[in-house]
Parts: sequence; structure tokens; C-alpha cells
Amino acid sequence: MISFFQNNKNQIYAVDSKNSITQNDVKKLVWLFGNSKFLKANIIKSTFIGPRKTMVTPWSTNAVEITKNMGLKFIDRIELFNPAHEDDEFDYMISEKYIKLDQDLFKVSGKPKKKLLINNVNEYNLSEGLALSDDEIIYLESLSKKLGRKLTDSEVFGFSQVNSEHCRHKIFNGKFIIDNVDRNESLFDLIKKTTKLNKNSVVSAYKDNVAFIDGPVVQQFAPEKAEVQSNYKPSVFKSIISLKAETHNFPTTVEPFSGAATGSGGEIRDRMAGGQGSIPLAGTAVYMTPYPRFDDACYGYKAREWLYQTPKEILVKASNGASDFGNKFGQPLISGSLFTFEHKENGKLWGYDKVIMLAGGIGYGKKEYALKSNLLKGDLIVVLGGDNYRIGMGGASVSSTNTGEYNSGIELNAVQRSNPEMQKRVFNVIRSILESEENFIKSIHDHGAGGHLNCLSELVENVGGIIEINKLPIGDKTLSEKEIIGNESQERMGIVIDKKYLSKLEQICLRENAPFYVVGKVTEDKKFKVKSWNKDEYTIDLSIDDFFGNSPKTIMKDSSDNLIFSDFKFKSNKLEHYLDKVLKLESVSCKDWLTNKVDRCVTGKVALQQCTGPYQLPLNNCGVMALDYESNLGIATSIGHSPTTALINSSAGSRNSIGEALTNIIWAPLKNGLKSVSLSANWMWPANNIGENNRLYSAVKACSDFCIELGINIPTGKDSMSMKQKYKSGEVLSPGTVIISATAEVSDVSKCVEPYFKKTNSSLYYIDMSSCNLNLGGSAFMQSNNKIGDESNDILNAKYFKKVFNLIQELIKKEKIYSGHDVSSGGLITAILEMSFVSSRIGLEIFLNEFNEDDLIKILFSENHALVIEAEKTIESDLVNNNIKFLRIGKTVSSNNIKIQKDKENYTLNIDDYRRKWFDKSLKLDSIQSGYEYAKKRYTNLKSNELKFKFPKWFNGVFKKINNKKIKAAILREKGSNSEREMAYAMYVSGFDVIDVHMTDLMSGREDLNEIKLLVAVGGFSNSDVLGSAKGWAGTFMYNEKAKKSLKNFYSKKDNLSLGVCNGCQLFMELGLITNDLKNRTFMDHNDSGKFECVFTSVKIEKNNSIMFKNFENSNLGIWSAHGEGKFILPGEETDYNIIGKYSKNSFPSNPNGSNFNTAILANKDGRHIAMMPHLERSLFPWNWGFYPENKSNHSISPWIQAFRNAYEWLILS
Repeated sequence: MISFFQNNKNQIYAVDSKNSITQNDVKKLVWLFGNSKFLKANIIKSTFIGPRKTMVTPWSTNAVEITKNMGLKFIDRIELFNPAHEDDEFDYMISEKYIKLDQDLFKVSGKPKKKLLINNVNEYNLSEGLALSDDEIIYLESLSKKLGRKLTDSEVFGFSQVNSEHCRHKIFNGKFIIDNVDRNESLFDLIKKTTKLNKNSVVSAYKDNVAFIDGPVVQQFAPEKAEVQSNYKPSVFKSIISLKAETHNFPTTVEPFSGAATGSGGEIRDRMAGGQGSIPLAGTAVYMTPYPRFDDACYGYKAREWLYQTPKEILVKASNGASDFGNKFGQPLISGSLFTFEHKENGKLWGYDKVIMLAGGIGYGKKEYALKSNLLKGDLIVVLGGDNYRIGMGGASVSSTNTGEYNSGIELNAVQRSNPEMQKRVFNVIRSILESEENFIKSIHDHGAGGHLNCLSELVENVGGIIEINKLPIGDKTLSEKEIIGNESQERMGIVIDKKYLSKLEQICLRENAPFYVVGKVTEDKKFKVKSWNKDEYTIDLSIDDFFGNSPKTIMKDSSDNLIFSDFKFKSNKLEHYLDKVLKLESVSCKDWLTNKVDRCVTGKVALQQCTGPYQLPLNNCGVMALDYESNLGIATSIGHSPTTALINSSAGSRNSIGEALTNIIWAPLKNGLKSVSLSANWMWPANNIGENNRLYSAVKACSDFCIELGINIPTGKDSMSMKQKYKSGEVLSPGTVIISATAEVSDVSKCVEPYFKKTNSSLYYIDMSSCNLNLGGSAFMQSNNKIGDESNDILNAKYFKKVFNLIQELIKKEKIYSGHDVSSGGLITAILEMSFVSSRIGLEIFLNEFNEDDLIKILFSENHALVIEAEKTIESDLVNNNIKFLRIGKTVSSNNIKIQKDKENYTLNIDDYRRKWFDKSLKLDSIQSGYEYAKKRYTNLKSNELKFKFPKWFNGVFKKINNKKIKAAILREKGSNSEREMAYAMYVSGFDVIDVHMTDLMSGREDLNEIKLLVAVGGFSNSDVLGSAKGWAGTFMYNEKAKKSLKNFYSKKDNLSLGVCNGCQLFMELGLITNDLKNRTFMDHNDSGKFECVFTSVKIEKNNSIMFKNFENSNLGIWSAHGEGKFILPGEETDYNIIGKYSKNSFPSNPNGSNFNTAILANKDGRHIAMMPHLERSLFPWNWGFYPENKSNHSISPWIQAFRNAYEWLILS
């Protein structure tokens, strides 16, 4: 039976239940649906947009789980339907239009297609869009003859997925013949050579889901047990550092939000699947599209008839998707890049019409589990995660072709959907096993391209295995056998375990609410079999060798075809005109619109993210994560690319891409300098077009040679060789592009150099690292004038580059460099402007007469790799003694201007004026996602929201742990929580004996909170915020008797304390735990901007009666805030509430949500129970802060730790 509820937006909740619902059930559902109206109707005759009837949405999965926790066990599905209007656009991949909602709404009449025997492989290839080559078709036909039977549709489809270019990298493993001359080494050989000759600290390369490099000995802080509630305990382990980057170009072109979201999710799963399990730590993202074409665009070309979405839509939706996944999974996104480009010349059109969406990241694991274990006969094959749906069918093969080659139905059907909260549950299981005393995962693989076919076959690739198709979970009952094993529904992992550990795995999965399925066994017969629904048949029955194929090596022929681009004859007296145009490029302009919507603080281990300085602008050079909360040891990551110089000279483009990544990561103190660095190289190329195979080979060889000269390696990467989009009127080639992701161990995360000026009257130095004449070809300057240019910058002396790099590293470790920035997109003028934009009341006097170049335009706009550093003059002796060439180009002054002098040329640039120009493109893009009102406020309030702090008088930056652990405290979390570790650590070092409590512990009665004195509900996205933040979490407490009793007993006591942060704050508000006065009861609402906001802001605390903040009186402290529903609604007078802390400024985004009375921290009347939206637990260390007023290495702790010490001391005396 289907029941309908209507909310105040006229949306309809359709509830599918096994039986009719009672009046009491209606009462519960009305509350759950936000006081929606129960409609006593069996049919609603109106037009709606809702999910496909055959695909249960992740939203529904969460909603149904909430109702089960509330005692409504008979509900099968809940979906939300939106009123439809004639011109409404919607996502055809996951939604459809309904002319009525009735009792057949979810009824599926279709039946699974029967297994097919393939008579003609070629015809099947064309009809299904499998992208099989002629050689592969011949191979399959020969295999059929060898076996003496016809191949099944699953076997042919499976072969196409596991042997696709996307999965098997046939071009990189192929043979290149250029100008009729055989190249002796494949592209993969060239890449592997870097690690063969410069192994350095590489532990694992090329043979796993990720690469590992050696890491330091660090502290693990985790619960002792995974299957029940237990105490947090520290321990030490030898770490490995993971690095990985993936592209999701085709899916993001077709469906930007889902494409980018699943790209991010898939890359995270890769970093979960290294060795016998590993832990993702932080992410990166790169977006490349054609120009978005705003009204004031002064460059670009005529818009095409875009196949799916406009560039503007892709930029916003793709970044929304990637941000949403990371936010809900609980992974910070700490670095990235944006590049828009198109160019038309000599009858060719280049552009990122087939867009690039790169998701990268770093993580760690335990060295003892760096390699996969040997599998034995009888080992169990287990799938963790959600159901199967008709999603992502053929994603691997379609991703290997040019976009627009197949009909839109095939291409849309090949895109996946995302469910980050489910992936978080699966991750919690894997993390808990990895952290336990005995990791019983023998092998692990993620479900991505090719679905079960790829994952499960690769799990047993060396031994063989059998899969039972009826053991795989089914979300869509119309799926055929081929669709069950081949779909790419996300958030799933495959693992192999010894059967003796099955019971323990089951306990862990039940506690974490993570679905798991034993789907098969290891056989050791070198065969891959998938047992059919019919017990006597197999849908796949092939030897491993036959399944993975043995088709001939790909041959790549080409001839030298150098591209010639015209130069631009600029006028030297138009500097300010050119500068205005350069600052409008998306690659140069402010990226605040990208960073304000992504969580940059979750985990409490973020030491450096995009935003810096007192104005918190996204200008940091690299991202840095701590590996633990004790040691200051960490990992740095950075991005580099140079596609426009690669068009002029593909070899130079590779060197420039590496150079940019290295001049970005240089600002973190690396353990062994440049030798610490390992790279991921992601190649996006329009292969098999005239001249492009030659340019690709040259680019890869240059990349390999340069790394070998530098003494570094490339242990991982990915390639996408079909970067061409076809239109009816022609085709557009994406420029051949390599994106370099650099990763290295950091020796002290508190000593990273940021690009904002620290003081006046210090010197500014320019240090060239290119050993090359200043050239403008391939620069933002050329691009902004619709040109490429004929001669680009390059790096001509690797030995000298390495020498400069390592000396700068030494100076950073000795803290001799105050601030620094690399010269890259936009040139020297952009570098010094950006350093000024983010600095407070510090200007520059620049003098450029010492440059060995007469033309000021070339000096200021060329993008030759160089560094700009702020330091005292005493640094000159270090540079001279090491034979490093440098120019002293200016000094910092107390001013709001930059004065530039070169011979007789003089310019004065007002910093505020140019900051506004630089921020303008961010305003335009932010207006699409935040609405113009709040985008404009963000733009207007930029300077007035300068961060200023006032520390408590007692604070000295020193903290001593309390080790006697006399007070029991509990971390309370729900599925989707993601802030428990940083919170538990703050409690632990403040003296508490901290217990990890999951809601399942309370619901089952394993835990009753009877001994708990401090209860802390943590942040995250419980139940993915379905039906409202913390609504489902609160529903469990309200309607599960054991959980309800535990909470009631806890709050009945007068000698205990509680704290709810972010999602925990929302829980406290929903349950009325802070203000239970019906007249003045508080509740939470969406941020005024209507979106997730992440900002490092400040909170002012006045005199108060709270236990935790009583001695914070008259302080103003920096703190992280990251939420989407953080607005306190306080309907009474301000005096009706015990407001402890307020955002320092009542302006957006300093107040990121628009809370009444500027409220940030709220307490009950006696001050024992606290609810707050900003994250004190992510702001514990100076290196956590987005801006710290002192040298970060001078203090070991921030004032926020005292809140937990105050709680401990009060409880000891109670």
C-alpha cells in the first residue's frame, strides 16, 4: 500500500508499506516529514518529477532505515516527488516525470531479460556500445570456437569491461611507431623507469589500486574493539603514505553532479583498497572545461550546440558533486585547480568539451599490510555496500570512447550515482579491521568501472573463484544476470577473508549498519565462474587467462606534425589593460566559489588547505595533512599542469607541469627535500588523431626523463586517451594534458610557508628556477588575448632546479622565510598581487631594473617557474653561499598600494581595487550556487571580515596531558558521523576515559550511558541529512525504547555534562535538550545562503556561566565552521536564552548561517549542556587554524583545549 504526505512546499512523500498504516504510525511519519499533512487519498492527479520506479534512491534507503529505527518495520520504500512545471529540467539518468501518483507508483511489471548466447560478436558490440576493437572481436570469436560453444552476453560484456582501454591501458602498454621508426619503450615502460632508477621510498607501485611510499612511525588513536563499544587507546605503527589520482571525464561531461561525485567516491575507494586495506585522508580536485561565457567575456569562441550541459552548468554542478561527496563522506578537500580553455587556429578547434574532472588524494596505511596476502582455496569473497541497480552499465567501455560517439541513452546509462553515506559505513568497517590487532582482510578491491565483473575477477585474478549470482543484493528486480554483475552502482568494496573471521565481520558490519554479502569462494583452479540463477548453469565460465584476454598489442602509428601558433604583438604601454583581462580568466581569478562549499577541516588533521591569511582567500600553494594528533608529522600534496605550453611543445608542457607541482609543494618542509616527492601523472589526450600520438610519446618521454634527472619517481597515474567530443558539425579536441599530483612526507606541519606578508620593511626576492629566457607563449597573458604564442617557457636545467628546491627546503625548516608564492598562471604580477590580496594593510614597492629583460610585459606576465619569497636581507648570504641566483625586487611597506618601477616606467596599483577585479569571476559563479544576494554579500564583506583574535589572559600555548583517566566520557555517533576521532582525542588528553558509542550500541542495550559523565554527540551527516539534519538520529532516540531510556536517565542526573557539535548540535536542538521551554524552544534551519558553507571564522565569548567556557570571558578565537543547516532559530527574546558564544561579526560569511542574535554556542540554563555549530575539536592546534596570529610553531596547542580541561576539572570535583 502507498500512503501520501504533503509538506508546505507541496512536495509529496510516497510511503510504500506492506500493510495499511495506523493512526499512531501516521503520527510518527507526520513528525518525521516535518509536520507534513497526511493525505487520505489513493491517487494524486497532478504532474510530478521523481525517481525512476525501478531504482530505489540512496535517499530512500536512508529514510527507510530511519523509520525502522522508529519501530516502523513494515515500510519498504519512501520517495520524494516534486511538483512539475512544463519547463522544468531534471536528470533523466535518475528521474522521470509522472502524470499521477497512485497505488502502482512503485509497481514494476518488467522481468529480467534471459541470458543470451551471442551469435555475432560484432553486431552485439555495436548494439551495446562495447567499444571492442576488430582484434578483440576476432579474439572472442576464436575463443568461442576453442570452447566449442557460444559465449554468453555476460562473458562478452564482461570481457569488454575488464579489457577496456579504461581498465587495461592498451595505448600506454602499446607499441609506438613514429615516422616509421619503432620506439623501443612503451609509454608505461617510460613511466616505470622513473621508479626503477629512483626508487627512493616507494613501497608499492603499478600493481595495486594506489601507490605507497614509506612513511614515519606515528600514533594510532582508535577504539580497542570494532564489534562493540570500547575505549579509545593510543598505539604506534610504521606507516605508509598512499597517493592516487583518477579522472572521471566522460561521466562528468554527461551528468556533471553524479559524474564528479562518483569520481570523488571512486578515488576514495581506491585509497581504501591498497594492500590489505588503507585509509583515505584528504582529497584534491581539478576541473577543466570550455569558457563559461559570462556577459563580459572578452575571449573565447562561438558556443557549440553542447551535447549535454553548458560549461557554466558543468563547472558549478561538477564541483557541487565532488564537494557533496567529500563533505558527506568526511574527507576534506584541501587542494585543487581550475582551468578553462578553447582555441581555434589553422582550421582546428581545441577545447575541454569533453571535460576533465580529476579527483586525487592522499592517505596512509600500515606498512605490514602494504601488499595483498596470498589467497587460499575456500577463502570467502565478500561484498560490502549497497544494492545493484541499472546504473553505470558499460561505464568502463564507454569512458574509453569519444563522447558523442554513441546515442545519449547508452552514454547516460553508463554514468553512476553516488551514496557517500553508505560508502562511509563501508569505510568504517574496513578502517576498524585495519586498526585492530589482527587485520583479517587478505585482499581488497573497489567496485568502480566494470562493477562486480572487474572487482571480483581482479580479486581472484591469481587463483580463480566462483561467484553465486543469487547471493548478490538486488535493488532493481528487473535486472538481468549481465546487469547484476556488470552494473557500476557505487559505494561497494570486495574483500577476501578466511572463513573463520566471518562471525567477527558480521558483528562489525551490524554495528556500523554496513550491508555485507558472502557472494563466493576462492577456488585455486585459475577459472572465473559466475553461477547462474539456474543452479546447473553458469553465466560466466572462463579461465582467468581467457577472461582477461590475450588480444594483440595495440600499435600506435603517427608522424611528426608540429603545431604552429601565431604570436601576439602586444603594446608595452597597456599593462593595466592586459592585467584586467588576465584577472578575468577562471584559472587566474579567485576560486572562493569552489572552496566555500567544501569541507576543509574535517578529521581535525588539516594543517594547510586552500585558504590563508586574515582574509581567508584561496591562495595557498599546497595542501598538508597531519598523520596524527601528536607528532606534527604529515603529508603534503600539490597540483601542476600546463596544457597550453604543451600545445606549443609537448615535452616542455610535461616539464612545466612537473615544475608547477614542485614549486607548489616546496612550501611544506619535506622530510628529505626533493627526494621525498613522488608523483602521480594523469594523462588526458586525444590519441589517434593526426600528430597527437607523436606529441603524446614526446610528452611522456620528457616527463620520464625530467623525473629521472630530478631524482624522483612516478609510481602511479591514469590515462584517458579519448579526449575528443563529436558534434554533428564537427569535432573538438581537448588539448593533450598531463596533470601532476605531487605527494611527500612532511617533517613538521607547523612550519609550512603561506603566501601572505608577515611584516613591513622585509625584503622581497625573485628566484628563477627555469634557467630559461622569459617567454609568453602558452601563458595566461596570451590566452586572455585569444592567442597561444610560438615560444613557451621551459625548465632547461634539472640539476639547478633540484639545487634551488633543496636550499629553499633548508631555509623553510630554519624558519628563515616569512612568506612565499610560486610564479605560475598569470605570471609575476599575479603572484605579488595575490600575496598582497590576502595580507592586512601591507603594500609593496617593487623595482625590476635588475631583470635581464627590457620589456616589462614579459617580466610581469611570463610564467617561467620561479619563487617569490619574503625574508630579511640576511637570507642573501645563504643564497650566495650556495650559488643560487636571485633578484631583490622590492620590500613590504605600510600601504594599500603596489608601486612598480622599471627604468622610466612607473605604475601604482591599488590593492583593494584589484582584489575586487580578481574576485569578480568568483562572484559570478557563486551567484549561481548561493544566489546573487549572498554571493554579493560575500564579495562586499571580504575586507570588513578580516580575522582578528583576542586570546584569554591565561593562555600560554602550552598544554600538559592529564593521564589519570578517572572520568568516563562517551563519543556518541550515528551512521554518517565523521568527527569522532578529533573529538575523542581532545577529551582523552584532557583526562577522560573515552568510550566509542554507536547508536546501535544503545538500541541493542549493549550500552546504557549509566557510567558516563560527559556525553559528546559529534558532527557529520547522520543518515545523509535525509529528512533534515539529525532528524533520523533524533527519531531513534524518540521511538527506540532502549535508546530513549538511556538518554532520559543521563539527562536526569545533575552531576554530568554534555556537548553537541554541528550534527550533534542539531540533534540536541531536535530533542529539546538545551531549551525545553515550548514557547522559546530553539530549532535549526538551513543556512541563509541555502548551501553548505565552510569558513574559518571567529567566535567571541563574553562572561558566562557555562562549565566548559567559564574562563573564556572576553576572548575572540578562531574556529572552523562547516555545515548546511546551522542557523539557530530563537523565537523569543535574547535574554530568554543562555548564549555563550557569538560569531564575532554579524555579517556573512563571518556568520555563515544567519543565526538569530549571531548565536554560535548555546547552553542550557545552568551551563552544563552545550550545543554549538562551529568545530572547536577541529581547531585544537595552531596548525589547524586557517590563520594564526602567532608563528604556528611557537605554540603547541590552541585555547580551545581548555574547554575540555574545564569539563574534566568540574567533574572531578562533583
